[in-house]
Amino acid sequence: MENELTLKRFTDVRRELGYTQAEFAEILGIKNTTADIERGRTKLSGKVVAELLKQFKINPLWLFGESDNQYLETSKTSVIPKVVTVDSADRDNMVLVNAKAAAGYPQNISDTSWYQQLPAFDLPIPEFRNATYRGFQVEGDSMLPNLRPGEWVLARAIEHIDHVSANKMYVVVLQDSVMVKKIEKRPNSNNITLVSLNESYPPYDIKPFLIQEIWEVSSKITFNVDATTDNGLLKQLQESMQELKNQLQHVKKI
Repeated sequence: MENELTLKRFTDVRRELGYTQAEFAEILGIKNTTADIERGRTKLSGKVVAELLKQFKINPLWLFGESDNQYLETSKTSVIPKVVTVDSADRDNMVLVNAKAAAGYPQNISDTSWYQQLPAFDLPIPEFRNATYRGFQVEGDSMLPNLRPGEWVLARAIEHIDHVSANKMYVVVLQDSVMVKKIEKRPNSNNITLVSLNESYPPYDIKPFLIQEIWEVSSKITFNVDATTDNGLLKQLQESMQELKNQLQHVKKI
């Protein structure tokens, strides 16, 4: 029978990752559920320990109480591009990943031939020199008002998660999705927090090893630019405020 600390840590890992006992069992190749392991009725097999290391970077020594480091290699997690595309003169070019292509991007992230189907171009502007850039199409409204659905962001590759800044936006490539978010690192936490600008979308925590690539948004391409401004709305707001002040002064006089 496993010791109580090992059972607790195994259970805690499952709960932190947000899986039910049945879901975790399927991921780890266990029949039915992980309930018997968590209750100490079934031995924690080497195969399961290996899967925890392979899929979630769980340190086996930590699992068995021999180390305080829960994860292996989290400090060395690389988020640099898996593939860098170049033109016929071997110069970096900018691949454009539209919303449809983004659905297959995480699964094809290391497949050089997959990138050949995507449009690519060179932008002869000084700001886009001496770095690797990629274009991603914005899908959804989670980053309103700064980014609208259908717009494109041009983003610069970064090498390490420690290089992220709280006041920047990033294209975050997970193992199953691509999204644009702000990234926050909480003190004394192994997790990072992905934050939407649209407050109707709550922030959520993820493990750093789930990230494949991070691209820092430097600019955007927008469409349907018109000459309307918010001056009309501002004027209405100012008039409403003045009206409210007048009403308050009237109340004071009474």
